[in-house]
Amino acid sequence: MRPMSSNPPDLRPDLARARVTETAREGQPTIGMVSLGCPKALVDSERILTRLRAEGYGISPDYSGADAVIVNTCGFLDSAKAESLEAIGEALAENGKVLVTGCLGAEPEYITGVHPKVLAVTGPHQYEQVLDAVHAAVPPDPNPFVDLMPASGVKLTPRHYSYLKISEGCNHKCRFCIIPDMRGRLASRPVHAVLREAEKLVENGVRELLVISQDTSAYGVDRKHSQHPWKGRDVRSHITDLARELGQFGAWVRLHYVYPYPHVRELIPLMAEGLVLPYLDIPFQHAHPDTLKRMARPAAAARTLDEIAAWRAVCPDLVLRSTFIVGYPGETEEEFDTLLEWMDEAQLDRVGCFQYENVDGARSNDLPDHVPAEVKQERWERFMEKAQAISEAKLAARVGQRMDVIVDLVEEDAATCRTKADAPEIDGNLFIDEGHRDLSPGQIVSVEVDEAGEYDLWGRLV
Repeated sequence: MRPMSSNPPDLRPDLARARVTETAREGQPTIGMVSLGCPKALVDSERILTRLRAEGYGISPDYSGADAVIVNTCGFLDSAKAESLEAIGEALAENGKVLVTGCLGAEPEYITGVHPKVLAVTGPHQYEQVLDAVHAAVPPDPNPFVDLMPASGVKLTPRHYSYLKISEGCNHKCRFCIIPDMRGRLASRPVHAVLREAEKLVENGVRELLVISQDTSAYGVDRKHSQHPWKGRDVRSHITDLARELGQFGAWVRLHYVYPYPHVRELIPLMAEGLVLPYLDIPFQHAHPDTLKRMARPAAAARTLDEIAAWRAVCPDLVLRSTFIVGYPGETEEEFDTLLEWMDEAQLDRVGCFQYENVDGARSNDLPDHVPAEVKQERWERFMEKAQAISEAKLAARVGQRMDVIVDLVEEDAATCRTKADAPEIDGNLFIDEGHRDLSPGQIVSVEVDEAGEYDLWGRLV
């Protein structure tokens, strides 16, 4: 019996998994990190830990070995807020000295009202304030002969892939979202700074770059797509130019959080050429124009289907991932049926789905006709049944195909890998369960697919 992966349809698509390893010497002041929420928050955690390591702090993988604990919180949904408060409470109980940062830190009274004993609260990407709070709680004691930073900094992901954050904030005013209130308006990094970071990551063994932001398509808009010198030429701070340059480093380049603006079609030829992975992560959210209008999203579902068809005409291998919200206030049965029909047309490869829930501060809370919980659950189940059937059929069509996969994990019974169609943590896996023991994480190998499930594939080495 081949090993089965748990890639459940209710997996939250906004989560990133942090892996903290021990990096402390005897007597060194140590800091623990609990990183919750999305990959963008994970990058913030990496930057904080990198700065702390540079100042002589050790990193502890557990509460008991740390002089203080930083909890990097998520505040996107009320369920995520509850998870963050629970993590803060656990850290207080296990360690006692807790500093809070991240998205929920934009509401300090909300945190201190529940946990008055936290030492400090800072908001998202406030790196200097986090460091000041750590210094006050646990004074640094660096040893200049021992505490040297690795060239790649501190990473919370496996060595062979890395998130590459290209901007902060968002200019959209979606009614269900409070991210712009927490993280501010779009603020893009200059293109040469992004490329320099990416080049350094690849030099240090990264084989896959996962490009993230709140709105990847809008990269550089706030800079009026300013040009910067790079390798003897000028490059624009624009997603097309950035993607083309990233494709020169020889690593897989995967684009996340891409809004379907018209200029996105300029990215598709880069995917057809092999410079960028043929993978687009696009948050469509819904398909009915009235629902999209109540969400304050562009109501262009029909044109979106035309756009998808045009993309696939240029790049037939294109894989589309998206997230949706069911049970949004005012969603009628007719609107939900339109979403199911749109799914039949769009045939998306990878799909995540939330049941709508109120978030403190979101304008959608005040909309009329909120959908009962049992109706939201029933619609979510019908939606995921549809998405699962589409996924199963698409994966079945891959049996017999040869493809390159990247190895994530090698264990006794199988190697867990991903195809170009699969992002880490949120998509499926490909398993190799014969002749796999000489493989190593980060290796890219060719396989022939010989079995398919609902979300995962199995293959043998070619």
